[in-house]
Amino acid sequence: MKPWLLLTAGILLLTLGAIWGLQGIGVITGSPMTGQKLWFGIGLVCAVAGLALMAAGTRRTSR
Repeated sequence: MKPWLLLTAGILLLTLGAIWGLQGIGVITGSPMTGQKLWFGIGLVCAVAGLALMAAGTRRTSR
């Protein structure tokens, strides 16, 4: 897979994960997901996966 694609997917997944996680703990309000612990867990998993994709993309570009 191309490094720029991994980086882009990682950034998008990290951003979504952060938004979902913040909604899950009630920092971002105005959604049915606000205050739901499930969305904090989903957001955390997505954010970690996004970081892993970004690391993989960075590793490929540095070779």
